[in-house]
Amino acid sequence: MHIPQYEVSTVAQNKTIETTARVGDFIKGISDPVKRADCRALLKMMREATGKRAKMWGKAIVGFGRYDYKYESGRSGTFFLVGLSPRAQNIALYIVPGFTAYSALLKKLGRHSTGKSCLYIKRLSDVDTDVLATLIQRSVADMKKKYKVA
Repeated sequence: MHIPQYEVSTVAQNKTIETTARVGDFIKGISDPVKRADCRALLKMMREATGKRAKMWGKAIVGFGRYDYKYESGRSGTFFLVGLSPRAQNIALYIVPGFTAYSALLKKLGRHSTGKSCLYIKRLSDVDTDVLATLIQRSVADMKKKYKVA
């Protein structure tokens, strides 16, 4: 009996990819008016930091700019420089380099929590927006130093 051989890729594909969905329609769909206004203000900060237009990444993330990466494992892909996702409990801001280099800024930021590369805020009024803008700008600058950015 012959058993066919199949080529199996060991490199996972990114689930979060840039789409053609309209950012404006996504933002208009945020039911909470405060969260919607906060997201608009955050999008303005991110556009100023990147000089890029907002794009939808997946169904619920807005990202700015893009860079290509390749890990030692062989995994490679394209991702955004900075982005956000309005969630039920908070707004997740994607600070792609993580937070190791930004601990002084985080101490001055105000009410927030962090994950590996996510900064979670309940509302924009909980944080110092000047500190947040600086954090976003520095993270984008650090990404531009490390990667070829499109």
